[in-house]
Amino acid sequence: MTCMNTRKAVIIGCGFVGSASAFALMQSGLFSEIVLIDSDKNRAEGEALDISHGLPFAKPVKIYAGNYEDISDASIIIITAGAGQKPGETRLDLVKKNVGIFKSIVPEIVKYNQNAILLVVANPVDILTYTAAKLSGFPENRVFGSGTVLDTARLKYLLGEHLEIDSRSIHAFIIGEHGDSEIAAWSSANVSGIPIHNFCEMRGHFNHDDAMKKIADNVKNSAYEIIEKKKATYYGIAMSVKRICEAIVRDEKSILPVSSIQRDNYGIEGIALSMPAIVGKNGVEGNVPIELNRKELSALKKSADTLQNVIDTVFCDSQEEEN
Repeated sequence: MTCMNTRKAVIIGCGFVGSASAFALMQSGLFSEIVLIDSDKNRAEGEALDISHGLPFAKPVKIYAGNYEDISDASIIIITAGAGQKPGETRLDLVKKNVGIFKSIVPEIVKYNQNAILLVVANPVDILTYTAAKLSGFPENRVFGSGTVLDTARLKYLLGEHLEIDSRSIHAFIIGEHGDSEIAAWSSANVSGIPIHNFCEMRGHFNHDDAMKKIADNVKNSAYEIIEKKKATYYGIAMSVKRICEAIVRDEKSILPVSSIQRDNYGIEGIALSMPAIVGKNGVEGNVPIELNRKELSALKKSADTLQNVIDTVFCDSQEEEN
């Protein structure tokens, strides 16, 4: 068995998200070796060179374009590869296209490395996390997605702006699908242990329902707004990838809302979506039950149903095509 290098990471896909993630990881000092893999080898080589030229200002790390043979001893494999949605293309069309891409990537990973953690970042992240888990056959704790880590960061940022406080003092989660059915878990939100509504009133805000709706909608629409203005989002998700890798490499046991396959969690079974989880060197080491009111619980189950319907459609269709 190949000895694992806990300070070696692989990024598969060198588009905006993959290259920004590589840049963030280079600056983090977490890894001594980062391999970039892309179907366009020249793109991977160009990104590796560009990032490497900044190493005199950072910590030593070997960054290079490689192939699947180079992943054999990596401890973390980050999959950012995927197609973008084209004009006139439905979300389901995009899902089918990216599931097809994963069907070519994941068997190659399994061929060379069966012991790494798979971190899925490509969208739709929940469906592709489920796909990666099923195709790889890896233990479910070692296959998870970036989920709503970025959505949660957006929520904290907007609440920090609203309340004029440090966003790091805010404890709140976006849960469910990374997408239109995501839920802001307001009933468990707090600022340094003070329930969110109480803290809002301390800061002179009393119109809770309107503020909650506005902030949750802004979180949900953030990506659309950024894409409309600059065609893609990549810095925020790159920082999210760095944060997740920190928790793994340092075995922090941090609580992050990653997307993982749920097992009878709030009655949800067998699909991947985001819930707060303990993340450490073994991947997802356990779920963290948070307080949800009846409305939030209903919305979470609806989000799960939305994802289940997509999974049923995509995988039933692909089985019919194979037959």
